[in-house]
Amino acid sequence: MKKQNRLLELFLSMMKIGLFTFGGGYAMIHLLENEFVSKRKWMDSEEFTDLVAIAESTPGPIAINCATYIGYKREGILGSIVATLGMCIPSFTIIFLISLFFDKFLEISLASSAFKGIRICVIYLILSAGIKMLKKLKKTPFNIAVMLITFICVIAFSLLKIGFSSIFYIIIFGSISLLIYTIEYIRERQGDKK
Repeated sequence: MKKQNRLLELFLSMMKIGLFTFGGGYAMIHLLENEFVSKRKWMDSEEFTDLVAIAESTPGPIAINCATYIGYKREGILGSIVATLGMCIPSFTIIFLISLFFDKFLEISLASSAFKGIRICVIYLILSAGIKMLKKLKKTPFNIAVMLITFICVIAFSLLKIGFSSIFYIIIFGSISLLIYTIEYIRERQGDKK
């Protein structure tokens, strides 16, 4: 019975986030952190930051990847399925219902105004999640260099209207990080042998 209660709690938590989040996965990061780090204490801040990095790097929507991981950590494979469904069902239902009446829906001035307000909230949620993660970032020279280079490139490419996918940033800096980790690991192993 306890397992069923924990699964139900997980499902309802994910449904709440999925139901009340607009703006995609990046907007959900703040809500996920608030729910599972601050309120429920199911993980600490460092683990959540690692979770976001992994979810960002793996194929699929970041919010779904986060939900799947949190569910797996909490209740294993069944928990990952329950958490993923809890995150997806509200969005799917809302989008499905809106798609049935989309043209009529956009004609309603109240709905149009609501979407303008939602855009501002989405910007806040994404910025808030970014600032929180930035504060928690270990301030190593490598991390600061990666952050500054990425920031400068994003701004420069946007201003110059150069198409450069964010996926390439992840691949480039992930590869560099992996190379540095491998070199450090080899050095430590050689130091242990001596």
